[in-house]
Amino acid sequence: MNNRDSSPSDLLVIFGITGDLARKMTFRALYRLERRNALDCPILGVAGRDITLEALIARARDAISESGESIDDAVFDRLAGRLSYLHGDVTGSALYASLAERIGTDRNPLFYLEMPPSLFAPIVENLGRAGLLERSRVALEKPFGHDLASARELNAQLHVVLREDQILRVDHFLGKQPVVELEYLRFANLAIAELWNRRSVSELHITMAEDFGVEDRGKFYDAVGALRDVVQNHLLQVLALVAMEPPVGPGDDDINDKKAEVFRAMPALDPAHYVRGQYRGYTDIPGVSKGSRTETFVALRMEIENWRWAGVPIFLRAGKALPEKVTEVRLFLRRTPALAFMPNRGAVEPNQIVLRIDPDPGMRLQLAALDTRGGARWRDVHLDSSLAQDLGEPIRPYERLLQGGLIGDRRLFAREDSIEETWRIVQPLLDSPGEIHPYEPGSWGPEAAHSLLRGHRSWQQPWLPGAGHVRD
Repeated sequence: MNNRDSSPSDLLVIFGITGDLARKMTFRALYRLERRNALDCPILGVAGRDITLEALIARARDAISESGESIDDAVFDRLAGRLSYLHGDVTGSALYASLAERIGTDRNPLFYLEMPPSLFAPIVENLGRAGLLERSRVALEKPFGHDLASARELNAQLHVVLREDQILRVDHFLGKQPVVELEYLRFANLAIAELWNRRSVSELHITMAEDFGVEDRGKFYDAVGALRDVVQNHLLQVLALVAMEPPVGPGDDDINDKKAEVFRAMPALDPAHYVRGQYRGYTDIPGVSKGSRTETFVALRMEIENWRWAGVPIFLRAGKALPEKVTEVRLFLRRTPALAFMPNRGAVEPNQIVLRIDPDPGMRLQLAALDTRGGARWRDVHLDSSLAQDLGEPIRPYERLLQGGLIGDRRLFAREDSIEETWRIVQPLLDSPGEIHPYEPGSWGPEAAHSLLRGHRSWQQPWLPGAGHVRD
């Protein structure tokens, strides 16, 4: 089903424009859209702080500068000219009466809720009572619930006043260049497409490592943990794009249909194949409960029970306070026959395909070659591509998602059925989380994460810009 109303939005209303996400991401994305002449509507900021428009514009300039962007005054002045501001209590009716008076009835607004999830339903219900939803779209930041039951409850509340095609569930990983590019790399290249199945792939690893801790987010993070924070959403969405069949068409739901098929083919996760870790010193962070059992690291095994992937084990790991900041997908190909003409036949390493999502997105093909200098021995040969070098400066995730939201491109957003399926998949781990293993900051997590792979390929040292390839 395509959008019932695919008209571009002619007004962007940002709830929470004075918050942390706006400071870190949104203002920069808006500035970059303005610089590309891809922004052509007014922007109305809504928040609880009683500040002037001039103060908001100053905050926007500071945020853009702090993000590392070089500010062109002419571009910023155009962006500033689009801004207006309305403050008030988002849980009270007075704000929405003022909003309705400000917006009128002739616009197609995009309401972007950069707010705590507990406020999603109250805000949407108030927008509905004010008569502001008929021609609108509403974008919501994750998390979408904290388990399967709460996700279903939230979806039910939203659907009282919104159609599914009006709801845009934001997962910024879906806006990252290599994630967007993945379906084209897979299906436009026969050399890759013919290898992308259980006949060629022996196992699949996904790593999302962060080289920093929880820092000043202790209170938020302690109620969430790594499984909810990055696995249920970011990494399962990436895995679906890695594993899905080719979409049947370019429509909004075509790609989401294929992702949903992958999720339905994933059995619920087994707590016996799940490792939780917590870095030493985590419980000393302000906002974290003493004696907290919240995980800052997870590793798990899963499978996809369909024709393409049956029998291929999939290993995911994600954590904070690890040695590097890097996210990658790594496919191990099966071994070639050890033919008699090959010297030292058993030493040939299987090929690997690596998609690096962060930093410096790129793709690596690892081959085996015979080095005959000073005696024959096998060496890895890497064929590397940097997407930035080959394709130019990428559009940043929030820049892409804001533009997609304004034009109603729902391919970039998560759909209701996929959200509920991913919660179904991880629910057993929420119900039976198991013990917590301590690990040292700067290590690759607890030893139990390595034991999880016994009998399979070990975790690999991630492919970093300018780095070679060795095991952990």
